[in-house]
Amino acid sequence: MTTTKRALGGSSLTLSPLVFGGNVFGWTADKARSFALLDRFAEAGFETIDTADVYSTWVPGNAGGESEAIIGEWMKARGNRDQINLITKVGMQMPDGQGLSAAWIEQAVEASLRRLQTDRIDLYFSHVFDEVAPVEETLSAYDRLIKAGKVRAIGASNHTAEQLATALKAAADNGLPRYEALQPQYNLYDRDGYDGALRDLALREGLGVITYYSLASGFLTGKYRSQADLGKSPRGGGVAGYLNERGLRVLAALDAVAAEHQATPAEIALAWLIAREGVTAPIASATSLEQLDGLIRSTQITLTAGDITRLDQASAA
Repeated sequence: MTTTKRALGGSSLTLSPLVFGGNVFGWTADKARSFALLDRFAEAGFETIDTADVYSTWVPGNAGGESEAIIGEWMKARGNRDQINLITKVGMQMPDGQGLSAAWIEQAVEASLRRLQTDRIDLYFSHVFDEVAPVEETLSAYDRLIKAGKVRAIGASNHTAEQLATALKAAADNGLPRYEALQPQYNLYDRDGYDGALRDLALREGLGVITYYSLASGFLTGKYRSQADLGKSPRGGGVAGYLNERGLRVLAALDAVAAEHQATPAEIALAWLIAREGVTAPIASATSLEQLDGLIRSTQITLTAGDITRLDQASAA
């Protein structure tokens, strides 16, 4: 299967309209399952994998870097590094540091490169805004990494429109590399954080946008429809806040559109993101091959204008 690739902002990167979320590797997917999922994803013609140094510090006994290490082992075993777009991130709390200071970035990137068993990161994200480190210091650190060939492009995750605009201005004023991509939380239910000033800025500046929580922690799969459903998986507890009138209205619209396309609610929720102006590709994760095949099918669905209107109206605040 081939998918039409999309340019990522002003960078040299292009990607298919679906990114595999590596937060599950070393958490709900062990090494063998992770390898099987990555094999299926690559065999289907996709190439972009998203991870972070902090995945998965929340698991008892983990110290961070588990996801990167599994991806690194997989790429080495398959000999396919040149076919993969590798996304990782820096900034969140690790056992030995955090933030976006030059010193920490230079330490963290080397640790990520070691775990990933590669000499370069295709897209390196500032995982969260740093209130302390001056943005010029952060961008100067990235400038050195780009010039050394260790990073190809940079992006910002969890930044407000004001924070991102400040960083873009600092890059322009100081001749430093700019964030070419944005990674916001965005899906058919969680729209407030991106729609509006942040989306307007991304469109105006021509930034690539890779969304996370694209299925609202699994709520948009339709798996969780009542309080009784929340115990179905380790992620169920994060879904309780979606079980309200608006959430059920969104699920009803997804059910209706899915029936017309002989698809699942998750496939339609991702197809809505893929079709949305201002989105380059959604990130989605899977822990079974069946789930992954559904994610892949979402890239083959063409929603009608009527479908999109129905979904937009259901998800209106």
